[in-house]
Amino acid sequence: MRKSAMAPSMKELFEQQGFVIVPDLIPAEQRAALEEAAARTITKTRAGSWTLRRTVGRQFPPYDSNNPDSWGVQHIMHPDLGEPAFARWYTSDALVGVVRELLGCGGGELQMELFNMLINPTEHAFALRWHRDDVREDASEEEERAALAVWHYGVQWNTALYEDSCLYVVPGSHKAPRTPEQRAHSSTPDPPADPMDMPGAVHVTLKPGETVFYNNNILHCGTYDPAATRATLHASMGDTRGGATRARNVLQHGLLWMKEERFKESLHARGRAMLERLVRMQESAGDIGYSLVN
Repeated sequence: MRKSAMAPSMKELFEQQGFVIVPDLIPAEQRAALEEAAARTITKTRAGSWTLRRTVGRQFPPYDSNNPDSWGVQHIMHPDLGEPAFARWYTSDALVGVVRELLGCGGGELQMELFNMLINPTEHAFALRWHRDDVREDASEEEERAALAVWHYGVQWNTALYEDSCLYVVPGSHKAPRTPEQRAHSSTPDPPADPMDMPGAVHVTLKPGETVFYNNNILHCGTYDPAATRATLHASMGDTRGGATRARNVLQHGLLWMKEERFKESLHARGRAMLERLVRMQESAGDIGYSLVN
């Protein structure tokens, strides 16, 4: 269908809602390779041979290894994992083109950041609590308003390889502090009994191949069902015009392995340039701490 001349652009929707859904960003020739790489990676994680993972019982970094059940795989571009399809997708023309449009930046300003995968646990059904990724749940209204007024020069996304109905968001909440009612649903470590109890919440369902791009300070939560197969590519990319504003949000996940020469050598020219910008941020950041507490 031809888009109406009055319809908002993708960037306008992203800025208004705090998220936008884009279909078919995985080139057909890369789809099978990504699915196969994801399947091998999930098998290694569940078998214990890939230990960089998100464990049931821990919502935010630092993660631990106390629970054998996993809900996410960390650092899937790591050379030790041996799956180059992930880096090829992260630096692909289609994906980079959307990120550039949403950030309003040139290719020379793109910064490599996180690339993980969200998977279904095998034994536990649970939910993550309502949160913003870089604003604490106990922030006062004034602190929250000040934090949300800062543009962090980055975008986060989920690309579903299988149908994914895990994500809930509150549209527009990236621009406004929580109402008293919303605060009541998001001020403790407790997960929601029903995410739709949050005032203003919408349930996001992604079809295979669809990507939701979102501002990671939008109010959001996720549910995890061991009976529903999940392999969702979960990543972020930054804009160097933000300087060190993204340092804590990104570097708290532990990216020192990305400074190794063997990782740089595995990338093509665009990826190497994006990596060099990340390394410069890391070297100037100093002590960063963690954004949230489990």
